[in-house]
Amino acid sequence: MKIEVIYALPDRQELVTLDLPDGSTAQQAVEASGLLQKYPDIEPGGRNKLGVFSKLVKADALLRDRDRVEIYRPLIADPKEVRRQKAAEGKVMKRGAAELNAGESPDA
Repeated sequence: MKIEVIYALPDRQELVTLDLPDGSTAQQAVEASGLLQKYPDIEPGGRNKLGVFSKLVKADALLRDRDRVEIYRPLIADPKEVRRQKAAEGKVMKRGAAELNAGESPDA
């Protein structure tokens, strides 16, 4: 079965296409991709979570033909903590378009 493994870095993306046997797992795909040798700081299922088409999966998740295994980098900062810090400093978070439009009257 055809599987893609992708690892996104701040300045580029690494994409590896593999032909794996049926019954292969996300962990096996990452190992077969060669990305662990190229980027030894990757820890699948540890500090680096894995996903298939933007859905988190465990390292032992079985793959299907044409799945894309994604290796996620850890967050630099906890989003909740960033919001707390900004609130403590008196800064206002930017609002999304949906929030801004929701407050407007239809006649505006």
